[in-house]
Amino acid sequence: MNPEQRKHRLALTLLFAGVVFCFLILTMAVVGGTIIFLIRRGYLEPIGESPRGQHLILRMMIASVIIGAVLSAVTSRIPLKPVNAIINAMNRLAAGDFKTRLSFGKYLSKHPTAKEISRSFNHLAEELEKTEILRSDFINNFSHEFKTPIVSIAGFAKLLKHGNLTEEQKAEYIDIIEEESMRLAAMATNVLNLTKVENQTILTGVTEFNLSEQIRNCFLLLENKWTKKNITPELDFGEHKVRANEEMLKQVWINLIDNAIKFGDEGSTVRVTITETKKNIFVSIADTGVEIPPELRERIFQKFYQADVSHSGEGNGVGLAVVKSIVRLHNGDVTVSSGNRKTVFTVSLPK
Repeated sequence: MNPEQRKHRLALTLLFAGVVFCFLILTMAVVGGTIIFLIRRGYLEPIGESPRGQHLILRMMIASVIIGAVLSAVTSRIPLKPVNAIINAMNRLAAGDFKTRLSFGKYLSKHPTAKEISRSFNHLAEELEKTEILRSDFINNFSHEFKTPIVSIAGFAKLLKHGNLTEEQKAEYIDIIEEESMRLAAMATNVLNLTKVENQTILTGVTEFNLSEQIRNCFLLLENKWTKKNITPELDFGEHKVRANEEMLKQVWINLIDNAIKFGDEGSTVRVTITETKKNIFVSIADTGVEIPPELRERIFQKFYQADVSHSGEGNGVGLAVVKSIVRLHNGDVTVSSGNRKTVFTVSLPK
């Protein structure tokens, strides 16, 4: 909290304290005025002059407590109104109404702290609303993408079952079934990996291994994809070692290389470079093809987000979220730059 925010919070505290103080003054004024009125009218004598006066003073003290309680109960609704507004808005938000927005009264809304509260709450509600939309889109798209390979597998399996096929047709159908099965496995793996990484707060299984060899192996695993698009890998690095969770980093490189192949032009290149400083190691994966607009470069790392709004390509908006989560778990960072039909993802890891 910066000094300006502390100043605003102190001002708000003093404001509520002033309201309570006004209640006390009001109670004292009412009781004191009543006592003066009774003394002047002769109904009340000064303390000590008679038992009757002392009894009346005691009654007035009790009355002052009752009057103060009533005034506090009636007028406390004024300072508690913004608190009730916050509670009601939070309850609506908790019930799933993400269109809820918080606003205070005409005068209180001008206070800097009230502005900060409403701005923070409304930003939270907007982000939850966006996440809910992304989640709904993800469920619809994931269900569709999950169903498509299942239908293909079932269809070609029926054709194989009926027979009357040439050996070439059988081999072709088996290849399709294998490819669609791998696609299903990849989608399920990404979702499971994201759930696992998001629930993990402590990095375990850290070992020292050859990073260069790991990236070369990832390219071999994706050989069918880059050969199909006639893409040429350019591995511009020597031998580099890193201390990290080997299995997790493997997911990072597979997702980034797969993205580069997917969005790269046919017949282009995917170039990987590794550089080191005293404290960090940097891995850059570049492709030539579809650019990422500036306004989408942060959102592509959000869970379930897909830059391809038509969803015509493969993917379910989980891969880059997995990358971001794994890199953060390693106390690293991942950035993207895109322009002139060239997109570069750079992963920074502490050595």
